[in-house]
Amino acid sequence: MNKLKLILILIAVVCTANFGFSQVGINTTTPLSTLDINGNLNVKEIGIFNALVAGSGSLNGGPSLSATPISDGVYISLTPTTGNQEFILPNAVNVPGRIYVLRNISNSVDALIYTLGGLFFSKNSSTNTSAPLTMPFNSALKTVIIISDGINWTFIN
Repeated sequence: MNKLKLILILIAVVCTANFGFSQVGINTTTPLSTLDINGNLNVKEIGIFNALVAGSGSLNGGPSLSATPISDGVYISLTPTTGNQEFILPNAVNVPGRIYVLRNISNSVDALIYTLGGLFFSKNSSTNTSAPLTMPFNSALKTVIIISDGINWTFIN
């Protein structure tokens, strides 16, 4: 009976020690980080088509009530339409660490990005950029990476 007890204690100690490091490797037997991927990474890509939706008024001087929410995916192809080019990010407080790669795929309409909470900051600035964040169809800001720090959104183009 004592041997069985000792074996169970040893198994518990070994299992606890392995969980303490919590490193997972994909295609590697020696992960060096919490998640170590030795290969390619594919992230969820979605397209958001902003069709003209009947709506009136705005959200506290911001987007119209028909702004299309951005809440899913990582790489997001935005398709704004004339008269309805507004997209809205979730509140940065609710999604700390969330990363989106946004691309305006329209060849004729700017995409306007708002947020339900938090401010926009350019990657090197401590001064916020006023909303909306405009993604012109014909400029260098056609694609942006936007990251929630848990309070605000930082964008990199």
